[in-house]
Amino acid sequence: MSIFISREACVGCRRCVEACPGNLIKLDADGKAYIRHPKDCWGCTSCVKECGREAISFFLGADMGGRGSRLTTHKEGDFRYWKITDAAGLEQTIVVNQKDANRY
Repeated sequence: MSIFISREACVGCRRCVEACPGNLIKLDADGKAYIRHPKDCWGCTSCVKECGREAISFFLGADMGGRGSRLTTHKEGDFRYWKITDAAGLEQTIVVNQKDANRY
């Protein structure tokens, strides 16, 4: 499991650095986030959920049925938008109302 951090989209807000439970994300000399050893990523997606710029994507490898897809997310009010982009660039978005997420 691994994440990918886009230098172009990163604004250096540090939210991902603070969210990573493994202390794996650092800031470079330009203030941009990076992960030194992506193979050490636990796959918790905490950084993905904290990034407000969709600069961090979670790689859905073949072992997860993703075949090279990437997952990003952002929040608008009570709604969380999970966007999956496959290797060919096709996108699918799943919208979750967080108020209803745990309703049984």
